Amino acid sequence: MLKIGTQNESTRDRWVIDSLKKISKGKSILDAGAGESKYKKYCKHLKYISQDFAKYDGKGDGKGLQTKKWSVNKIDIISDITKIPIPSKSVDVVLCTEVFEHIINPINAIIEFKRVLKKNGELIITAPFCSLTHFAPYHYSTGFNRYFYERVLDKIGFEIIELSHNGNYFEYIAQEIRRVPSVSSRYASDRILTYSAKVLSLPYLILLQFLSNKDTNSYELLCFGYHLRAKKL
Repeated sequence: MLKIGTQNESTRDRWVIDSLKKISKGKSILDAGAGESKYKKYCKHLKYISQDFAKYDGKGDGKGLQTKKWSVNKIDIISDITKIPIPSKSVDVVLCTEVFEHIINPINAIIEFKRVLKKNGELIITAPFCSLTHFAPYHYSTGFNRYFYERVLDKIGFEIIELSHNGNYFEYIAQEIRRVPSVSSRYASDRILTYSAKVLSLPYLILLQFLSNKDTNSYELLCFGYHLRAKKL
């Protein structure tokens, strides 16, 4: 079975879960922009606190990709992510996954993360390199390159421990080829063309799988996103 273009989320989840497992038992963790708190169950060894602005309802404005259902009923702190009502230097770890594209000024969020983190506290971030419109109208950026983190984190006062890419150019293109039938069904409204898109995608996916197997650093052009761990100095 061809897996190319299907492993964006699963790869990211494995990385986040592995990062959470490395945190010492009893440490406090703030899940900033937690949404439905999908990683809470992996934080049983930690003192877990969730934060979200709690305005997204799954439907948004109906544009782009929406989840249809979305529950933030169990969020601990409802606030602006750049003004979290907790004391300075009060948490050991800040987790922020797939949130930056939904913040008008993510640099201000990083500054706030630094404020709430204890000295040598850890920041764990994932965000897309490139993304389609989703969770609209709360979608303000398509993504972030590694150079954003390398430039911004150092200036704010963080040391990057790990900065790794998720996927490569060929995997990203495969992901979008797989999406063509659903997009054509929604925006082109032609059953024959939609079916044709589904059938014709197979040879392209096979080709992309071979190319991905031969890949040497095409992630520098395009990838799903970046995963980052940094320490507050």
